[in-house]
Amino acid sequence: MRKFLLSSVMVLLSAGAAIAAPVIGQPAPAFKGIDSNGIEHSLSDFEGKTVVLEWTNNGCPYVRKHYDSGNMQSLQAEATEDGIIWLTIASSAEGKQGYLTAEETNELIQEEDAHATARILDPSGLIGSAYDAKTTPHMFVIDPAGNLVYQGAIDNDPGFKPEGIKEAKNYVKAAWQSVAAGEPVSVTTTQPYGCSVKY
Repeated sequence: MRKFLLSSVMVLLSAGAAIAAPVIGQPAPAFKGIDSNGIEHSLSDFEGKTVVLEWTNNGCPYVRKHYDSGNMQSLQAEATEDGIIWLTIASSAEGKQGYLTAEETNELIQEEDAHATARILDPSGLIGSAYDAKTTPHMFVIDPAGNLVYQGAIDNDPGFKPEGIKEAKNYVKAAWQSVAAGEPVSVTTTQPYGCSVKY
């Protein structure tokens, strides 16, 4: 049985509430998590802001596709410059692919020149389970009211080679741009692709 609280993360659950997959148009699951710098972040801290959640595993070739090409870092930078909160979440369990200590995570962030607001460590898998995160990457967009407006793949190129990125439709960027424009998100759910999350 998983311990409710590990050193890196705690998901907030109402007494007796069961974890259910998040639903488009409904409030995104609340959580608290500790990032690679030891700072606690709560989803409620970002009320009134658009939030992007990105599940990652640095050993996954689909993640490498977006980081080695600079695509993920470019998206992170564009989003955060626009005032969007971008939380990268690592739900790999200790001993499994993608698990890194806080120190190793910060070395990787520097090496990759990543631009997320924070990278939250979730080795217990509690945040991942709350969001039913299935792949790396698996992406979620939450609007300023706290409602989930997109979940699924980062784009429509499910291969792991970077050549397809340039012509791909980026669902995450389209979602946050629609939110910023006060328009409904046209594509709210897609099939995520990538490696399975290593719970």
